[in-house]
Amino acid sequence: MAKKMTVVGSLGAGRMGRGIAHAFAFAGHTVWLIDVKARSAADSKRLEQEARDEVKASLTLLASLGAFDRKKIPAMLKRIRFASRENAPAALKAVDVLFEGVPEVMAAKREAFAFACKHLRADAIVTSTTSTFLVDDVAPMVKGRARFLNAHWLNPAYLIPLVEVSPHAKTSKDVTRRFCALLESIGKVPVLCKPAPGFIVPRLQSLVMNEAARMVEDGVATAEDIDRAVRYGFGFRYANMGAVEFIDFGGVDILHFAGNYLADKLGERYRPPPIVARFMKEGKRGLREGRGFYDWTKVDIPAYRREAIGRMVSMLKFMKRLPKPA
Repeated sequence: MAKKMTVVGSLGAGRMGRGIAHAFAFAGHTVWLIDVKARSAADSKRLEQEARDEVKASLTLLASLGAFDRKKIPAMLKRIRFASRENAPAALKAVDVLFEGVPEVMAAKREAFAFACKHLRADAIVTSTTSTFLVDDVAPMVKGRARFLNAHWLNPAYLIPLVEVSPHAKTSKDVTRRFCALLESIGKVPVLCKPAPGFIVPRLQSLVMNEAARMVEDGVATAEDIDRAVRYGFGFRYANMGAVEFIDFGGVDILHFAGNYLADKLGERYRPPPIVARFMKEGKRGLREGRGFYDWTKVDIPAYRREAIGRMVSMLKFMKRLPKPA
């Protein structure tokens, strides 16, 4: 017997809802785009057409780039269904997992969840995709809090693999497990993070973008050269190795000394956090000592180095930047 596919609902038919619809329909799931805003029939039909056109355009673009056979597009689009506020109750009863993606306004989210929870099945998993509010602040809006968590997608949602998943204190561990498994089944990479402003990626990228803008303002380099440095140095490095992994790879001592030097010259925003000083005292200086942020004692270091350099070589080949011998 064929496995029953999870029916997905997107509460809100805007940019995020359309991206999520694309991702799940592409993977074979039935997706309901649910618009809970009161509209005229004509406006509702117009919104549906806009949503379908946008998803079709993104699918067509991927097919044109060789990502898949464009002949599959009609079947993918048929998996996406649209429900206006009038038809939303029936659609909500049908979904197994609901993604809320209404505008980032508390009142709008409160109204949307109040409407949805009247019609959702008790066993349906409920998520918000908010990038602004903490999951703890949104959870009280949901009936059955154990089934609720936050799922922060990165745009374009249909393409970027990462989804930052934030359960709250009362989220069922089984719900978190099943939800992450669903994301993995469509090719996404879920990561767990506690409720904290900025999640993981926005918190990191905000610092990077601010420093890039500051360097332009200070005349350190042109925007073009900064972006070139990111593409072929900073971004290249971290596309192959995580930020914390790279601390251990280079050495916690490098971050300790370089960070404190930069803090003295450029400001306290560069000062390493206390954990770095503590690791220095404990001799946890990374790969060389066998311990740092990671435990390297059970890792085959030569094999690890070969794999890491191999990823970089593969990426250089793709970028047509692999040096040629004389």
